Amino acid sequence: MTRLLAPLTLLLSASFALSPMMSGGFAGFRSTQFPVVQAHAAVQPVGWAFAIWGPVFLGLLLSAGWGLLRHRRDPHWQAMRAPLIASLGIGTVWIWAANFQPLLASVLILFMAASAIEALLRAPRSRVALWPVGLYAGWVTSVACVAVGVVLGGYGVLGSQGAALLLLSALGGLAAVVLWQRPGGLAFAGGVAWAYAGVIVANLDPLNPAVLMVCTAALLLLAAVPVLRRVQP
Repeated sequence: MTRLLAPLTLLLSASFALSPMMSGGFAGFRSTQFPVVQAHAAVQPVGWAFAIWGPVFLGLLLSAGWGLLRHRRDPHWQAMRAPLIASLGIGTVWIWAANFQPLLASVLILFMAASAIEALLRAPRSRVALWPVGLYAGWVTSVACVAVGVVLGGYGVLGSQGAALLLLSALGGLAAVVLWQRPGGLAFAGGVAWAYAGVIVANLDPLNPAVLMVCTAALLLLAAVPVLRRVQP
């Protein structure tokens, strides 16, 4: 079975990359998908931020292809592949679920993000593995928090503002823990920072000072963790 992990990783990376074309794409939940219509979900990044999926897909494909050719039975790569396969398998059907049922999609993406983080924590030091998986894990973790925030507001569990403040704060704390555990995961930090940048832009008009402050504080925390980790005695 372990011999199949490398080719299966490449296969699922390809199916994941093709999933937007097979399901109409995704640029955030629509307000009409929820009982409570949110004119603007404060937790959701601006639409162009989702273009990062392009580099994520490309990076995963190149990494999986290189791993198949040069590291097919490398135990360090093999340790990463099992959780990555689980995450990519969910990701292949996630856009379909998001366009059909946001609540189901939110549950799925939590498992998708958890598996991606586990893959990052197991990833070898090789940049060909660490950087693509890190960027993917950072972005999908951010999307998971955004999805939960939108669903909480859309089903009236919290107001849009409260959901945004809660989930954006939770994302910062979770990202800090992951970075502390994997100091070399700078691509992970990049994926999360890109999500925060998208949220900041989305909340400039109309101006939302509370959300902007949470995002700025989280970005400062992301920058501080690698420094603090490096000077730890």
